[in-house]
Amino acid sequence: MAPYQYIERPSPFTAKGGSSLPIFAVTPAHIETGTIDPVALDWAEKAGFKAETGSLLLIPTSDGHLGGALFGLGKNPSKAPFLTGKLARSLPAGEWHIETAPLTANRLALGYGLGSYRFDRYKSERSAGPTLLIPQDADATDIKRQLAGVFLARDLINTPTNDMGPVQLEAAFRALAAHYGAETSVITGAELLDRNFPLVHTVGRASADAPRLLEMRWGKKGHRRITLVGKGVCFDTGGLDIKPASSMLLMKKDMGGAANVMGLALMIMDAKLKVDLRVIVPVVENSISANAFRPGDIYRSRKGLTVQIDNTDAEGRLILADALAYADEEEPDLLVDMATLTGAARVALGPDLPPFFTDDDQLADDLTDASIETDDPMWRMPLYMGYDRDISARLADLTNAPSGGMAGSITAALFLKRFVTQTKSWVHFDIFGWAQSERPHSPIGGEAQAIRALYQHIRRSLR
Repeated sequence: MAPYQYIERPSPFTAKGGSSLPIFAVTPAHIETGTIDPVALDWAEKAGFKAETGSLLLIPTSDGHLGGALFGLGKNPSKAPFLTGKLARSLPAGEWHIETAPLTANRLALGYGLGSYRFDRYKSERSAGPTLLIPQDADATDIKRQLAGVFLARDLINTPTNDMGPVQLEAAFRALAAHYGAETSVITGAELLDRNFPLVHTVGRASADAPRLLEMRWGKKGHRRITLVGKGVCFDTGGLDIKPASSMLLMKKDMGGAANVMGLALMIMDAKLKVDLRVIVPVVENSISANAFRPGDIYRSRKGLTVQIDNTDAEGRLILADALAYADEEEPDLLVDMATLTGAARVALGPDLPPFFTDDDQLADDLTDASIETDDPMWRMPLYMGYDRDISARLADLTNAPSGGMAGSITAALFLKRFVTQTKSWVHFDIFGWAQSERPHSPIGGEAQAIRALYQHIRRSLR
């Protein structure tokens, strides 16, 4: 069974190879020492090709047809492990294969696949891209699985809210579950109050699309219990503490946590890992209407802790609080939550390096190892309990928006920690979910962050 696709697209790979054109991926040393194909070397010397990082030179045949390509890796290819992604956007359409490259087959193919991503759902004209023959010693099945997970996250984030509101996100969630035979349940609207999810209902009640809690179960009881929780704010106006127009431009991506845990769930299910998987996604639109929640309101959470609303734009931690408390009740072995939660995380580490928070040192070490191995960046930030006092409120147990604006990503993580008390290991990721500039392995737009590393860690933990 092929991996699930939210948007159907042709594979960036070809299974043929008989008539494919060669790509010579080379460093400057290959040119200087002449250790490449003589025809390619001759053309490189005539054209002054220096194999600079990401450079491309097409090679003609003697009769003027396209005969292949030279691709520059620069002096240190290890510094750009997914550089081959650039080939997917710069080569002419057609079938290609890598003739020579000082890269591992898996990294070469995964980089190319990641770079092949296009979001052209709303384009009137769509152009065909090149396809690459996967090297024989690459794990083609797992590469396609990882690409499917990453592409799902990107697709969901890139889709504008008029086509990715709570109703459509639920539909995508159900479709993913159905593809892998997972069980789903959904709690919607006023039923959230009846089932004790008051904060999810509070944040989403002002929207025309009712708030909801999505849940998926897959795997076998008795296996390692892994629960994934993702923030599903399909659009965030900021509520009554409304955002300025410039800050709303990317708020379709505020469901990036949900998109990423769905991409990770796809990888886990497609690989048939021996886990007892549970995925929980609270889904809302933080809108403005007569019944919107207000600054100064106080609400009781599922956990029983009361929360004072000091800013309606700090809504993500509210819906996560109920979802995490619900997840925690089953005492999973590993609980992962992902959320586009704070601007403070971006100030600290920028858009491309998501911080994670955990009080499990071994888990932190294992995740760091997986991050390095997969070139999927992340960085551990401290759950510094000295700041726990900052989330106390004068009239309630907690505030959703500590005053002062200091250590915002840490205080948000400490807020969430109050709702996880029984789980064996918990980790919180404060992701950006967006690539602000084009890179070899991704265009500008929605981005999967940390899920390839998490997939690697979970696979390894089962050995």
